[in-house]
Amino acid sequence: MLLQTAQYGTGQTPNYDSGPEPESNHPVDKELGTEDGDQLFPISSEQRAYVQKYVVKNYFYYYLFRFSAALGEEVFYITFLPFTHWNIDPYLSRRLILIWVLVMYIGQVAKDILKWPRPFSPPVVKLEKRMIAEFGMPSTHAMAATAISFTLLISTMDRYQYPFGLGLMMAVVFSTLVCLSRLYTGMHTVLDVLGGVLITAVLIVLTYPSWTLIDRLDSASPLFPVCVIVVPFFLCYNYPTSDYYSPTRADTTTILAAGAGVTIGFWINHFFQLESKPLDSRSVIQHIPPLTADVLVLGLIKFAVGIMLVLLVRQLVQKLSLQVLFSWFKVVTRNKEARRRLEIEVPYKFVTYTSVGICATTVVPMLHRFLGLL
Repeated sequence: MLLQTAQYGTGQTPNYDSGPEPESNHPVDKELGTEDGDQLFPISSEQRAYVQKYVVKNYFYYYLFRFSAALGEEVFYITFLPFTHWNIDPYLSRRLILIWVLVMYIGQVAKDILKWPRPFSPPVVKLEKRMIAEFGMPSTHAMAATAISFTLLISTMDRYQYPFGLGLMMAVVFSTLVCLSRLYTGMHTVLDVLGGVLITAVLIVLTYPSWTLIDRLDSASPLFPVCVIVVPFFLCYNYPTSDYYSPTRADTTTILAAGAGVTIGFWINHFFQLESKPLDSRSVIQHIPPLTADVLVLGLIKFAVGIMLVLLVRQLVQKLSLQVLFSWFKVVTRNKEARRRLEIEVPYKFVTYTSVGICATTVVPMLHRFLGLL
């Protein structure tokens, strides 16, 4: 549990005791400032005057829910989803990514349309400063966790034979931990979390009948990759505007671009035969393959090779795309404010993460095959 030990409002002068300097809780102070500390956007005196300190009283809950919160962030997606594709089943990864992209886009857009504020601080203590600039309703952490866990459950029921009760329990525990972490970290209200879970449940129910049809569209037409690129880019470029900068648009672009890249990769894989075809719904694999030492070592090697290549591509494409855009718009290199401009942020992130998606689904499996890891 967290114990808040100091609060200051407008007009009050902080009188700090010994210890680390308290950090501002307002998003603009750190996320929206330049390297020199200059303000990019106006903020009120009330927002600037509030600071707080807290003491962790229960480290078990603290680390449990900080870890659970990480299960709904980029570090989890960029490891779990590729791992599923490379080591478990490309069929499952296709469905997971499809639902993840759909759910996250709707959740991110809903935030900037509804513009519901996050919980006020005080009384809560906010532990995630990067997310403070975003609005609260719905909780996209709760949406992603619910979508991934229950999509995985539904997609494996007719493909693998295992105790359904165990799978359901794991899905509930995973999504519940992520949902509770949003309350513990002070980033969402109960209503935000319940709204996210409910929206995701409705989306899964509505889209489930078309999962198989969408899954088979990868090789339907030569124009399919064009549509996959144009539509997501249009959605990113016409994202709802906000009164001040927040990472919501950038995160949404990252998600849609990754989904577009992965989908194009699946389309390419149809010609190279690098992935398994979806099984008929009546076909059931009797047993999940046992996790032996050889299988574990092979999986870790494949993951290490793949993730290093993905990160390398991400770094190279990001630098190259930024250099091109900075040169095109005559912007000073490494200008953080310029990177947040619509005409720079959306293209560089879209190109970067589309490349990452194609690399993860096509280039990495080809490398695995070349190295004899398949």
